Amino acid sequence: MKLTEELRKSLRITVDYTNMTDKYLGKNGISKKTLEAHKQLARAAHGYVSENRGKDELFMGWTELPYNQTEIVADILATAKDIRRKFEYFVVLGIGGSALGPIMAFNALCHLHYNDLPKSKRKGPKFYVEDNVDPVRMKELLDVIDVKKTCFNVISKSGATSETMTQYLIIADLLQKAGENVKDHVVFTTDASRGNLVKISKELGGVKSFVLGDGVGGRFSELSPVGLLPAAVLGIDIKLLLKGAAYMDKLCKTPDLKKNPALISATLQFIAMKSGKNIGVMMPYSDNLKYLADWYAQLWAESLGKNVHLDGQPCNEGQTPVKSLGVTDQHSQVQLYTEGPFDKVVTFLSVGSYKEKSPIPHGCEDIPDVAFLGGHTMEELIQAENKATAFALTKAGRLNYTVNVPEINAFTLGELLYYFELQTAYAGAMLNIDTFNQPGVEAGKKATFALLGKPGYAEQKKALDGAAPDPAYIV
Repeated sequence: MKLTEELRKSLRITVDYTNMTDKYLGKNGISKKTLEAHKQLARAAHGYVSENRGKDELFMGWTELPYNQTEIVADILATAKDIRRKFEYFVVLGIGGSALGPIMAFNALCHLHYNDLPKSKRKGPKFYVEDNVDPVRMKELLDVIDVKKTCFNVISKSGATSETMTQYLIIADLLQKAGENVKDHVVFTTDASRGNLVKISKELGGVKSFVLGDGVGGRFSELSPVGLLPAAVLGIDIKLLLKGAAYMDKLCKTPDLKKNPALISATLQFIAMKSGKNIGVMMPYSDNLKYLADWYAQLWAESLGKNVHLDGQPCNEGQTPVKSLGVTDQHSQVQLYTEGPFDKVVTFLSVGSYKEKSPIPHGCEDIPDVAFLGGHTMEELIQAENKATAFALTKAGRLNYTVNVPEINAFTLGELLYYFELQTAYAGAMLNIDTFNQPGVEAGKKATFALLGKPGYAEQKKALDGAAPDPAYIV
């Protein structure tokens, strides 16, 4: 795709926040006066992110990923070509952002039944992501792949992620038992010089590895080798993905709320949170964007769910993300959104042009309830249902806004990822929290280490043993 300025503009994603305003929602909407009152806070948040971009010590290295990976991208493309030539299966071993990002991009930009396509119609090997340690899941993955014909991308910055390293130990053992050289079947994505995967690589004689930079946290890593290598193996245009991210970055350089899509949506979400809207629904009207809602849920929840402000004052900030899919969840969740508590903001992801239209044939002419569909397309139907749901929510006084995606391709996906990352960074700055740490996650990790007897966690093991359930409260 040759990107002219005209094409960039035609692929620009936009934010329509009409249905967040009091003009359309009445007393439940956000007034111009309220938005104006938050203008300085928004400018300060924009300034904080702009001034600290690229700083690894603040985990803001992700802001520079669209610009600083020319050599890395070349290496990734060469490695991906080699993997496609040698292997029939490609499996990501990871968890959290290391898994959600690759799953999301795969679902967004590849055929929805990619693994079921004949080899001649796929751009790469069959693709799987193991993002859990459910033993059934691992066993049943091994039922459908041949480890001798598989490349495993092991993703862990520290090489101490219990889930990922468990997966690696199982796979390494199987490869060895099959008489295979582990080194020939793995690619590591990890720290440049520290961590267990660096040590393991040396022991194996030098595993092909890609670096996850110090300033890039897992949930902000999809535009790094974490996401770029799996995408490239699948034949996704990763250069275009990064160009989309860079374009969104350009659009968001201004602190003007009326011109910066990520800043206006962050400000609206902040106002909503402070007025009790503690649930954020992400509702894409596209099966290709279904897992973008999963990726976003981690980004939003792990970044904003904090119990202390930057000044040390205790708090309980954050908004609970909920995944929903249009049209599917119109028949399961929208009843609650329309008539339940006034505690939600709904974000619609609306697609302007689908890659398929699917005309609806005429038929059942004697049944008006069916006949009216004939002559339309499935694209028209899903878009009409999207607009109708937004209308119904607005009529019921429920906050909702729409992110318009002209079409789904690598460029617009790059725009979306960077837009949501910036929105999250701005919102965190407004909330005065550390957007990029995850102490709540670490607490659970340490408790797991203690339960499994990891050295150095004896005291915590005692505390956990002392917290055994009281039989009086077990039914």
